Amino acid sequence: MSQEVIEFINAIKEPWQAEMSTRLREMILQTIPDVQERIQYKKPHFLKNGKYAAVISTSKDAVSFTIFNPGGLEFPEGQFDGPPERKTIKLRSGQAADYDQVASLLGQASASL
Repeated sequence: MSQEVIEFINAIKEPWQAEMSTRLREMILQTIPDVQERIQYKKPHFLKNGKYAAVISTSKDAVSFTIFNPGGLEFPEGQFDGPPERKTIKLRSGQAADYDQVASLLGQASASL
């Protein structure tokens, strides 16, 4: 576990964004047991075998969660967007996140890393 990532999440000003980022991080740690985490490009990156698996990012009104290596996976219509090499979901305040669904997609995407 990275102290830098913990400090990043603790420094998030909006409580709902900090809570959502914490839950996403915990979900990543459970889904990819040997994941490495670090701050890169001013946001938490999660790697498996040295390859990007996921990124958590915050903006003014959302928490973005990006899954890398999603080739061949079926993503829920209208929830994720992005190019073929990565898919991103933007979660907003008051929106219920389906962490089980996201964990399943992340687990499948990271299995071949």
